[in-house]
Amino acid sequence: MRLHAKVKSARLSSVLLGAALALPSGQMLYADAPPERGVVSMKYLNYQDSQSGDSALTTGMQRDRIAVNAFTVMATAPIAGKWSIGTSFMEDSVTGASPAYHSSGFPANNAVSGASGEIRYAGDLNLTRYFSQGTLGAALSYSKESDYISRSASLQGSWSTEDKNTTFTLGGSFTDDTIKLNAPNVVAVKKQDRNEGKQILAGLLGVTRVLSKRDIVQLNLGYSNGNGYYTDPYKDPDQRPRDRNNMTLLTRWNHHFDGSDGTIRLSWRYYTDSFGIRAHTLGGEYVQPLHHGWTITPLLRLYTQSGADFYVAAGPAEQANPSTATPPPAGALFYTEDQRLSAFGAVTAGVKISKQLSRDWLVDLKFEKYEQRQQWALFGNGDPGVTAFHARSVQAGVSRQF
Repeated sequence: MRLHAKVKSARLSSVLLGAALALPSGQMLYADAPPERGVVSMKYLNYQDSQSGDSALTTGMQRDRIAVNAFTVMATAPIAGKWSIGTSFMEDSVTGASPAYHSSGFPANNAVSGASGEIRYAGDLNLTRYFSQGTLGAALSYSKESDYISRSASLQGSWSTEDKNTTFTLGGSFTDDTIKLNAPNVVAVKKQDRNEGKQILAGLLGVTRVLSKRDIVQLNLGYSNGNGYYTDPYKDPDQRPRDRNNMTLLTRWNHHFDGSDGTIRLSWRYYTDSFGIRAHTLGGEYVQPLHHGWTITPLLRLYTQSGADFYVAAGPAEQANPSTATPPPAGALFYTEDQRLSAFGAVTAGVKISKQLSRDWLVDLKFEKYEQRQQWALFGNGDPGVTAFHARSVQAGVSRQF
């Protein structure tokens, strides 16, 4: 559970799970024909986040939090004329920890946790059948770390109109997680020998429309129903509902510019869940081919969310001394002081550079810088007791077609 409890922030999840195929895919299936060639890709990711003081109370605070090194291998190949098969394997190592409450706690108050490491192994296998006007794909995935096991299965199909200008997609998945609460760093009040579990049913409905030879738009609607253990076993105070349902609406628009031969990709994503969180994400990137096989892609992402209904803001005593947790309200059934469930806004800026070395070989390098501040929240009241959060990631990759 440690990896999920400490790392499953929206920010890091988006970085680490780029290769995940278990859930209904956000990438629509445009092609009604299997790929003509196979491809093998390798990616290496280095991630580091930190918090720094940005107020009179936290001036001078500078703490590195989580560091991640992840290595991923992916492969896709056509088989038997009308099929394709794909697989991926990822190993990531995590050191450090997120704070136990607001901006404090781990690792400052727990040297073991702060210095400890975690290794996760994850893999998946997917199979796709191509028809004259659609596809049908199935996938299995599995991941394991010392205190958390996740298994998932999914099924997704697409159907295109006769003119191929409109594609409809329907998908669903089931995820079953096991959480081990006898891990060494589980807080004493939540430690138990019996494992906890969590099950999630998810569905996706989407439509993609080619508007012109330069424009394509996409609309996806996703819904998931989760039941099980959502409380963070490494944080105290923290007690969350056992049900979490969420709905996601995603729109995309790609436009190609003939003059520059570049393409702009714009997106807006709305998220809402039964915890009370409402979030908006605006994203944009511009893909510009250059001479001699070079391509440069700058990107910008803006994010804002409201806080969970049961989020407890840092109280006066904690603001005076950040090492003191704020007691939850008397009689409260659910409560959390996890900053990831507070109201905040965030900005991500980055750039990706790729080089086509030959017909078969492609290399790329991507850098992203992320900053999160409570006062940037456009909805709800940001918690002034939480310090600014920073992250940066560097990803290098190489691909070969065969």
